[in-house]
Amino acid sequence: MKLRPHLLAALCCAVSPACSLFSELPEQPLALADMEEPLDLRAEPDDEAARAALPAGTFSGLYLRDARETLEEKLNEPEAVIVDRVVENSPAATAGLEKGDLVLEVQVDGGAPQELGTVSQWRKIELTSRPGAEVALVVDRAGREAETALTLVARAAPAARTATERYREEQRIGVVVRTATEVEARAAGLGPGAGAVVVGMSAKSPWRSAGLRFGDLVTAVDGEALSHPQMLLATARDADGASLEVTYCRDGDERTVTAALTQRRSELTEVHLPLLFQYESARDRSTWSVLYGLVGYRSTRAAWRFQLLWLIGIGGGDAGELLEAGS
Repeated sequence: MKLRPHLLAALCCAVSPACSLFSELPEQPLALADMEEPLDLRAEPDDEAARAALPAGTFSGLYLRDARETLEEKLNEPEAVIVDRVVENSPAATAGLEKGDLVLEVQVDGGAPQELGTVSQWRKIELTSRPGAEVALVVDRAGREAETALTLVARAAPAARTATERYREEQRIGVVVRTATEVEARAAGLGPGAGAVVVGMSAKSPWRSAGLRFGDLVTAVDGEALSHPQMLLATARDADGASLEVTYCRDGDERTVTAALTQRRSELTEVHLPLLFQYESARDRSTWSVLYGLVGYRSTRAAWRFQLLWLIGIGGGDAGELLEAGS
């Protein structure tokens, strides 16, 4: 029996919706619709004059950067810093350090060894150490560990200004934070780039009810110092409990509060009323179907969809707002 062209076309139209429905799922959660980001906090802070007046600290000639390239790597892989540049004839050059070396550990003037995971930790050492301080380093070069040492010298001029960076946490807290400027960080006893300044909050963010405000500088979460705002994102995402202990600075005073964690409110987004087993899994998404696609299900971090035959489809996922904390 021959299958007429118009019947073949009808069959394709009947089967194809199931495939097209699965292909349209969003890969990322919706941005929170009620996120408030004051305009006066969007611009780079104008504190260069105050920064220039600060003590310049010491100089090593060693410039570091984060060894992890993407935000996903920064949230999932261990902290690590890599040598980005070594100034010619500097203490770092004399110590034999080279671009591409991983700096694992430092020890200042025979003190306790300190693991080095962020650039702000090294900048704090340069700013708070005395000229002439001896710094022992453990580095990894091409998979082999080695030890070296350098002597810090007085810095003749302040280091170049580093632009701030903004990060969004929209799953458990509902905030936007940025790295602290050198003036803000040093006033709180941190290295430049450490801490997290609150520059945006969702209307239902649990931080509002905990008393945090725009402009607060978060210095620690659950007792662990924030050497970079990404630590806040990772801690909130991986937290097992219902709250976090947040330490922050406001107008020179340090305060600690317990702030609840929440989650995204889900909503039903689609209902459509117009063959063996298959399973696929990849990062942040999964798909399964049985009976040659008569029943199927697909999900990502942001949404899900269930398909029965090619006639009925039900989908849902993250809404553009957080649940009230504790609900």
